[in-house]
Amino acid sequence: MSNEDKVKEAVEEAKAKAAKTAEEAAQAEESTGDGKAGAAEDNAGAAGNADSAADTADQTDPEDGTEAEETAADEENPDDAENDKSAEEKQEKKKFFGKKNKKDKKDEKIEELTDRLTRQMAEFDNFRKRTEKEKSHMYEIGAKDIIEKILPVVDNFERGLSSMPEEEKSTPFAEGMEKIYKQLMTTLDSIGVKPIEAVGKEFNPDFHNAVMHVEDEEAEENIVVEEFQKGYTYRDTVVRHSMVKVAN
Repeated sequence: MSNEDKVKEAVEEAKAKAAKTAEEAAQAEESTGDGKAGAAEDNAGAAGNADSAADTADQTDPEDGTEAEETAADEENPDDAENDKSAEEKQEKKKFFGKKNKKDKKDEKIEELTDRLTRQMAEFDNFRKRTEKEKSHMYEIGAKDIIEKILPVVDNFERGLSSMPEEEKSTPFAEGMEKIYKQLMTTLDSIGVKPIEAVGKEFNPDFHNAVMHVEDEEAEENIVVEEFQKGYTYRDTVVRHSMVKVAN
């Protein structure tokens, strides 16, 4: 029962009591005329008490009634009250730990230095790879330049040996020239210099330089029939194209 109901019940009881007192006073007045004044005073006092009780009921703060109702509701539903309390505690904890999430200046500095070191290491690794690639490329360019200057010497060896008469090929001089030529070619082969195959192969502009075309019924079309100057490659790169004659 709420406080408002209790107040109303008290007011009703006061009014009933006042009415009863008034009835008794009326009966006493009929029986004795002397007690008339006293009964009237009692009746007035009872009425005043009733009015005071009514005023008290009217002046009752509605917030007190609301608090009483909330208290009663909490008593009837203890689970809801516990849930609300738990939610408030979680919110407070969230606020508390939210302030802790802010990084310390030391941690920020450590992360900054770590990131800078990682970037510098990556840049150095890229620089090292690029430098190695450039050095290798420079080496290939330098080696290619030297090979281009050695090839005319090889051509002269071949021309000299091919122009030597058959009766002179068995002489010590001719045999010495042949051995030097073979040694030179073996050395070039060991560093990656290879001669380009030309005669009997299909013309390929990537390796062959056609300086002459000839009608040859025995050879198929676009086939190299003669080589004027031998071509060479260095590590799959053409150093000099073969100078050839191609059949139409």
